[in-house]
Amino acid sequence: MVHLRKYWPLYLMVLPGVAFFIIFRFIPIGGSFIAFQDYSVFHGIKNSPWVGFKHFEILFDSPSFYRILTNTIILGLLKVVILFPVPIVLALMINEVRLSLLKKGFQTALYIPHFLSWVIIAGITFDMFSLSGIFNTLRDLFGYEPNLIMQQEQYFRWIYVLTGIWRDAGWGTIIYLAAISSMDPQIYESAIVDGASRLKQMLKITIPLLLPTATILFLLDLGNFMELGFDHVYNLLTPMTYSVGDIIDTYVYRTGIQEMRYSFATAVGLFQAVIGFILVMIFNRLSKKVSDGGLW
Repeated sequence: MVHLRKYWPLYLMVLPGVAFFIIFRFIPIGGSFIAFQDYSVFHGIKNSPWVGFKHFEILFDSPSFYRILTNTIILGLLKVVILFPVPIVLALMINEVRLSLLKKGFQTALYIPHFLSWVIIAGITFDMFSLSGIFNTLRDLFGYEPNLIMQQEQYFRWIYVLTGIWRDAGWGTIIYLAAISSMDPQIYESAIVDGASRLKQMLKITIPLLLPTATILFLLDLGNFMELGFDHVYNLLTPMTYSVGDIIDTYVYRTGIQEMRYSFATAVGLFQAVIGFILVMIFNRLSKKVSDGGLW
């Protein structure tokens, strides 16, 4: 209680974040029960009949489910393999900029896209690759035929990755830059005395000291491996790219909101959450074996 009175401003700052997780993360967990019911909005959770694993059986027997699961896994792998390292590389590059004004300019330019909604990002992307957009205008200048790549399956996943980098890579550098700034400058001074170049300082000091932070963030990202961002994917989808872009998030929206199959959509969402939890448990254990770091 004494600690609470002494540091009450800090607890007050934490309160909105705690309230967010309680309202939007913990309380909705109670609604997961309807995955095992034939839920009706008229009967409510209490009076809706229990059906056991009926909706999970329907899910696993559905031929479209495996296509959607495959799309989700592929985009999840691309997100982890390509998107995750980009903020680390950017943070290392920004850290090497010596001019303070130029450094802040780069940071601001990289942060700004994060504050744009996916509706705006998708709108800009569609405009860039439209018939009159900059992409096809340049193709025309070099004598090539127009190419509507937003309507073609083979380009959708790479557009997903590139727009993800454009919007969120800069924002992801914040934690890494904070970790770099907290590193002991005496280590770098010792390295300079020993004749280490800037490149060697980065490879031998900065990157190894950054690995624990990267490990924690990697484990947190794995928890969201199956959650690719509904807004991101949905706003980039077209009828021609559904076969490669339809994922669990969009499937839940379509079955739960549009078709009002609440119990089935909850079953899909619960399956998604369980997979994320299992991945975090597995990789957290592996992280502890390989290094001393982990989530707990």
